[in-house]
Amino acid sequence: MRPLCIILALLCEICQVPADIKKTSGITQDSGVIKAKEGTNVTLRCVCRDDAVTFFYWYQQSLGGKLEVISIRMKEKAEAEISPGYKERFGVSAQSQDSSNHLTITDLRPLDSAAYFCGTLEFNAIEFGQGAFLYVKSSLSNTLAYVHQPAAESLGPGESLNLSCAVYTELPHVGTQSFFWIRASTGHGASEPVDVYPSAAQCTRFFNGKSHMMNCTLNLAKKSVSSSDAGMYRCVLASYGEIVFGNGTTVQIGSSTEVPPLLVYCLSVALAVSINVLVVLAFTMYKLRKKLCPTCTGILSHLTCLAATSKDADTLNYAALSLKRNSQQHHQEDNMETVCVYSRVKNGAS
Repeated sequence: MRPLCIILALLCEICQVPADIKKTSGITQDSGVIKAKEGTNVTLRCVCRDDAVTFFYWYQQSLGGKLEVISIRMKEKAEAEISPGYKERFGVSAQSQDSSNHLTITDLRPLDSAAYFCGTLEFNAIEFGQGAFLYVKSSLSNTLAYVHQPAAESLGPGESLNLSCAVYTELPHVGTQSFFWIRASTGHGASEPVDVYPSAAQCTRFFNGKSHMMNCTLNLAKKSVSSSDAGMYRCVLASYGEIVFGNGTTVQIGSSTEVPPLLVYCLSVALAVSINVLVVLAFTMYKLRKKLCPTCTGILSHLTCLAATSKDADTLNYAALSLKRNSQQHHQEDNMETVCVYSRVKNGAS
């Protein structure tokens, strides 16, 4: 009975742990910016070989919108449950052998332009892939807009990033226009994640002779950038359900002045070892000096005594004693036949 109570208590503690939502490198999915034409089909691949995963998900996040669930599938089942708003053109193909969970979208429309994330559920932790931004280009666009931004920007670690782009567009007749910055890589299979930054725009209106236009400027600022901030930054206009992309600004963060963490660690260890060696050497010198000081003091005292003896030579009587060496002493001391011992005798006449 007692072990059963312990198990129940542990289960209660586990149930109280909040779900952890995070991005992970354990999921392999198509990422970066994926371009497709209106009316075509596209498949977004996702694979996760973690045996502890129990559920697979697909999420969609439109520009400025919330994260919406497209599909849910148990790992043991081949069929996925598609949310009502996506059943018409969205489908999931899966294989349990390689734990794949691919999303297929048919008859693409401009409204399908959004970020797509593959997700998994492991125990109570929800994990996301890097994400991919699907850009559906309309064949008959109703939006008259042009986006201009610089091609490249090179910075060093710790510097500030300041990007700007110019957008020329018609005044919206219906709805509103929204502006964004998207940071992602170009091409299929890129490893960098997708980040979306809403942006405010400073706009001025003018008339070009045919229609009323807006000239808008978008800015993006980041302080103290690092290598993780490198990538392709695209200026984006969302208008009339369509998206207009800029060509993108490639931001490069120089790594020549950035000290690698391994080098910092090695230098720290070398510094610590050097300090320890210096401490040991200082302690050894102190012990040697303390040991040699009595000998030095004895030598100085003997020299002082000899100097005093030479000054009082007139008042001293010297007696030389001849001492025979013991025959068992060391052979190096055999040449020392006698030892002179001087005694100081006070002159009685003084």
